[in-house]
Amino acid sequence: MTNRTGSPVLTLQPGRDRKISPLFLSARPFRARFLRAFGHAGQHGTAADLDSAPRLGLDRASRRRKRIHTVSDREPILNIPGVVSALTGAMILIHAARDWLIGEDADRQVLLTFAFIPARFERSLAASWGFPGGVGGDAWTFVTYAFLHADWTHLGVNVLWFLVFGSAVARRFGTLRSLLFFAATSAAGALAHLAAVGTAFVPVIGASAAVSGFTAAALRFVFQMGGPLGAMRASTEEAYRQPALSLAEMVRNGPIMGMTVVWIALNVAFGAVNLPMPGFEGQIAWQAHLGGFAAGLLLFRLFDPVPAGSIAAR
Repeated sequence: MTNRTGSPVLTLQPGRDRKISPLFLSARPFRARFLRAFGHAGQHGTAADLDSAPRLGLDRASRRRKRIHTVSDREPILNIPGVVSALTGAMILIHAARDWLIGEDADRQVLLTFAFIPARFERSLAASWGFPGGVGGDAWTFVTYAFLHADWTHLGVNVLWFLVFGSAVARRFGTLRSLLFFAATSAAGALAHLAAVGTAFVPVIGASAAVSGFTAAALRFVFQMGGPLGAMRASTEEAYRQPALSLAEMVRNGPIMGMTVVWIALNVAFGAVNLPMPGFEGQIAWQAHLGGFAAGLLLFRLFDPVPAGSIAAR
């Protein structure tokens, strides 16, 4: 029987044996493939079939490894830098310990010791409250508050945002510069909050200021030609070493300025205007966010290991 194009079509006649395996095993190439698929050679296999089986297996494995390697190169964001993993891991472990291992009284003591509290710098309030740590606490709380979070939602948002933008910056800066940049942007956020609210007893916790700083730093290079999110992206290492935009170039760059304006507007809307934000309780320290973002923009050049105006190797 033939179809409309004249090609033969297999049919099964009533009462006849319906076994069709001989149709597919009659030709030697099909037989060899079938036998190799089951890991052995039958009585019809040839020496050439047996010799080629291992080579084909190696070739296929090699092609699979090559495909995996290629995907990894195209998606470097899946390989989180060690410094980002360490910082996020510390945040998660600290919050888990506060939430599951210690009581309310101990947690209150943790907040008094490590949260950034502007009232520390009003000596009369500091004396009455007796903040732990003394002068040392006045200094370290400019950074340690970034490792404390209000709840799991607060922590989750900061961690996810940091994994995206923090990873891009860490690939460019390296471990030591990234740690120092995290500390600098955290401190800048605390200073901005202190300047805005004075010495009120308003504790600040969360890594949002540092995450905002890393976001601002990433905007200076990730959308560049050949950058990790730019057109004609370079290979894995080169993509993160493309020349960064100067501040003047950022101002003239419409898409980046648009993103910056939207980011600032959202912070002001949810913070200064005090719009409700699902999953969050309490007031958002939007001044700290803006302080960290401004520090990320202005301090980027001090931390950037790529010389200004350099051309990454292609």
